Amino acid sequence: MKMNFFFLSLLLSANCLAVEKTVIRIGVQAGGTVEWELPVLQEALKAKPADFELEIKHLANIDAGKAALESGAVDIIVSDWIWVSGQREKGSYVAFYPYADTSGALVVPSDSGIHSLSDLKGKRLGIAGGELDKNWLLLQTLASQQQDIEIDSIVEKVFSTPTLINEQIKQGRIDAALTYWHFAARLEAEGYRTIIDGRTILQGLGIQEAVANLGFVFKQGWADQHSQPLKQFFDASKQARQTLCSSDGAWQKVIPLTKIDDELTQKHLRQSYCAGNIDQWGEAERKAAGKVYVLLHKQSKQALTGKSEQLQAGTFWLTN
Repeated sequence: MKMNFFFLSLLLSANCLAVEKTVIRIGVQAGGTVEWELPVLQEALKAKPADFELEIKHLANIDAGKAALESGAVDIIVSDWIWVSGQREKGSYVAFYPYADTSGALVVPSDSGIHSLSDLKGKRLGIAGGELDKNWLLLQTLASQQQDIEIDSIVEKVFSTPTLINEQIKQGRIDAALTYWHFAARLEAEGYRTIIDGRTILQGLGIQEAVANLGFVFKQGWADQHSQPLKQFFDASKQARQTLCSSDGAWQKVIPLTKIDDELTQKHLRQSYCAGNIDQWGEAERKAAGKVYVLLHKQSKQALTGKSEQLQAGTFWLTN
């Protein structure tokens, strides 16, 4: 009788272990693109179970996400590899896996006389973010290298949130807007014209590879302990993103999360979102990111990157 009970206990324990899954606590911002994908991802997991399940934690902003990751309140957030490299320089071993290469754009009204960077002289330029916004730093680098223009000194800078930047250009209070991709898409849908976007800036600086600027960020030790379910999560996330780009039905379900009613704006937003899909992330792309780091380090005079002149080793988590 005792022996039967022993074997029954072993059987029950084995069954419990077989169904136990890794819980991945992901921190997302309300209205962010990751939140758009979660319903699609969750539906896919119902149809084809994986070795993980998601626990969604809503965050107020990116700084709250970084604090949550550092404290252990979440396992994954979406951030950029510049921050990851800086954390590793300080001894905090977080890592980055690419999510999207969507980038910002320099946008002007359709009837604007601004057609090139040199035309910005004396104009009011709205910049989403602050002095250390990556788009702004790289635009300055491009203007200096290609046209010998110190763009920082020829424009009247207006720093603000992307929402306010969009409002200001509509009201004619600024002449051009350097803003984030989804806010640029909204303006483009209303007839505004793009002068240059983030990808074109990088190409002008000699970087042809598509460099992911946003990615999943997590503690390296945690990732090493949960590598298999983490890989499955990455694959599922990529598939969810592709589904939103290929299936009109799937896209219709997430439109309420975009909080946009206008169909033309929805179309532009979807096009820009899908253009940011990561098709390739190999050694060439990682080296290109290293080149971007050097440019940002120099232009920001270390203020963005920290003292390290090179991207920290281990910044990018490799699945192979």
